[in-house]
Amino acid sequence: MPTMIANYLSGLKNPVLSNIAASISVWFNPDSIFYNALYFLLVVGFTYFYTAVIFSPKKISGEIQKYGGFIPGVRPGKETASYLNYILTRITLAGAIFLGIIAIFPTIAKMFTNVQTLVLGGTGVLIVVAVVLETIKSIEAQLVMRNYDEFKR
Repeated sequence: MPTMIANYLSGLKNPVLSNIAASISVWFNPDSIFYNALYFLLVVGFTYFYTAVIFSPKKISGEIQKYGGFIPGVRPGKETASYLNYILTRITLAGAIFLGIIAIFPTIAKMFTNVQTLVLGGTGVLIVVAVVLETIKSIEAQLVMRNYDEFKR
């Protein structure tokens, strides 16, 4: 979005807006440190946001207690929710940093290898990996179902 705004502003005849557009283009160049740091921080931030939206320690704690389960050494209820939140925060930190590194990895690879024609971006790598993992899970499920059907006969 900033690059699109910069391209629009650079076409205007106003020199102040053209200077703003030039500085935006420099700051948001995909090879710049600022762009990659911002990209890394956004990936980490949205990983935490997604985890907070999807996983509710209070709900999971209630479900565990409802079905008679427990975590050894942790009291049911509020303490279980607190423990799950603690573990979730630690796991999410490692996962978020990993995803952030994967997201900016193509730029890092460009810097070290001097190959400027690397066309696969970090987000593309994340999508490809997610699709491959889902495909493998689907194939494994089909194989298990097939083996189960053969065993049943």
